[in-house]
Amino acid sequence: MDKNSKIVIVGAGVFGLSTAAKLASEGYQHVFVLDRHTPPVPDGSSSDISRVIRFDYADKDYLNIAYEAYKQWSQMPKYKGIFFPAPFVLTGSATTHGPSWTDKTTAALTKKGLPWTKLDNAAAAKDRYPVLSGALASPEFTGYYNDQAGWADANKAVSQLRDDCFELGVSFISGRAGTVIGLETDLLKNIKGVETLAGTTTEGDYFVLAAGAWSSGLVNMYNSTLSTAQVVGYTPLSDAEVQKYKYVPIYANFSTGWFNFPPHDDTKTLKMAVHGWGYTRTPSKEDHQTIESNISTPPLNPPRQRANFTPPDGEDRLRQGLREILPELADRPFERVSLCWYTDTPSGDFIMDSHPDYNNLFVGGGGSGHAFKFLPVLGNYMFLALTKRLPQDLAYKWRFRTEYQNQKDTFLGDGSRGGPARGQLHAQKRAKL
Repeated sequence: MDKNSKIVIVGAGVFGLSTAAKLASEGYQHVFVLDRHTPPVPDGSSSDISRVIRFDYADKDYLNIAYEAYKQWSQMPKYKGIFFPAPFVLTGSATTHGPSWTDKTTAALTKKGLPWTKLDNAAAAKDRYPVLSGALASPEFTGYYNDQAGWADANKAVSQLRDDCFELGVSFISGRAGTVIGLETDLLKNIKGVETLAGTTTEGDYFVLAAGAWSSGLVNMYNSTLSTAQVVGYTPLSDAEVQKYKYVPIYANFSTGWFNFPPHDDTKTLKMAVHGWGYTRTPSKEDHQTIESNISTPPLNPPRQRANFTPPDGEDRLRQGLREILPELADRPFERVSLCWYTDTPSGDFIMDSHPDYNNLFVGGGGSGHAFKFLPVLGNYMFLALTKRLPQDLAYKWRFRTEYQNQKDTFLGDGSRGGPARGQLHAQKRAKL
């Protein structure tokens, strides 16, 4: 891959945009990004009003890289007005089945010499954060807080990254001509171009597939990814309430999957979501599905914003989480509810590797609901992977895995998921999407 090669990136989320920006900054002259919508793409997992920024990981690799990203979020002038410091509280119920997620995470933080403060019980948490008026996690609260954390306005961050790409000379194609529905290949397993909904073909020398939850509809992912929809809710706040709840911490209950953000000033909302097992959606003919083995996909056509819909049991989980920390808000009508599409991998690890079926296709993704926080550094690692210079341990961790192809029940996650088993969006629910 020389610097005069035409590189076509399918997908304008954090994987695609950060890769495009890095390639262009390294002198690659012909970088194109295709997506259904100009970024931030309304229904992409990289878009919305907020994303958690933290480095609390039990896995040392993700901890180290997340800490590297956190330092940029919190220190670089370019993220002023995009990143907002806020404490992170991780809690859940104690388990008798070995070390809990909290124990593993705090052990990793301690080993790296990073701070955290134990919360022995719910009373200690409420004493530290008096704004928390609920009973908190039960029956046996266990947890800690970390003041070195925060959240980012996701749409602003993606818009800035998009503008960085523009300034570096990256080209964008969006709309029907940017909506990729197939690949044009030769007999030697080389991709010659990508076919679009407009009936056009964008040719290239090398291709990067970073289309998130839509990727598995374009190539065989060998059961190494699963597209799942996660519930999100937005509670409206008055000006006085924005001030009242200003110091609400980011509170994550790994037993239920529920988590929240502090108030978002621009929209005057309190956002919450569930990092759980989610819902799947069987593809339909309107999705232009080309891979028969793909069992779940989001709708293809991007809306102006995510549909105001979540399954009733998903909304119940949002309200249960509110009752846990701020019960006075639990019965208030939501301003909006929606579904955010994850690209889950069986282990929760990313994918940064060549696709086994093609000579010139690289896959970047598998964000598994935790990739956004790496935005400041993600392109660096994608570039190292593209140029075969990743450290050996990361190359192995982020390899494209084919061993899951004929296995069932492989999506066990990294231990951070909580709540009920995965559901299915059946016909009545699908229609509301």
